[in-house]
Amino acid sequence: MSKKSIILSVAVFGVTVGLFLQGIFSFLSRAEEEGASTLQNAVTRACVQCYAIEGRYPPSVQYLEERYGIQIDEERYAVFYSGFASNVMPEITVVPLK
Repeated sequence: MSKKSIILSVAVFGVTVGLFLQGIFSFLSRAEEEGASTLQNAVTRACVQCYAIEGRYPPSVQYLEERYGIQIDEERYAVFYSGFASNVMPEITVVPLK
């Protein structure tokens, strides 16, 4: 086997590994974004459910965790919850941390 063919084989292998890693990182990034979107939808639904049952929006995310079964992985997501008044839908933002 010549030096040229060995170099070519190593280069092709390197490119293949690089493309594979790029695909994995792209998949993980999309999965993280989907997880944030799913969590935001769950918190929003729980807020609406709270309003329907109690006649007011919840005062905090902790309230939803305690009474409505919302589970937040605080190592992966930050949830920003800003309620103006008990009869106004709060602003909810979920941000992936990693």
